[in-house]
Amino acid sequence: MQELKLKALTLIFVILIALLQYPLWLGKGSWLRVWELNRKVHVQQEKNTALKARNAMLDAEVRDLKSGKAAIEERARSELGMIKQDEVFFQVIESQPQQQMQPTTQQQAQP
Repeated sequence: MQELKLKALTLIFVILIALLQYPLWLGKGSWLRVWELNRKVHVQQEKNTALKARNAMLDAEVRDLKSGKAAIEERARSELGMIKQDEVFFQVIESQPQQQMQPTTQQQAQP
């Protein structure tokens, strides 16, 4: 009888410990959830860093366009094909090698 009580008490303690461990591992604030959220935060921080660098580059370009003529001139030349007054424009067109065309003979069937 004593042995049966001891086994029941042990089983109760094991179940109680399991119930106490459930929120720690699988509940709303579990370790698994915290690890997943930390990973997501790290990924988002990397994205934010890349976007901050891009924004800084765009901000520098905007400031350059507002203050200097060099950037405007460069864009006019490259994107619009504009040239300055009294400037000569040369366009070099590379010719592609001509493929030798071999005459093809078609044999016609005679009736």
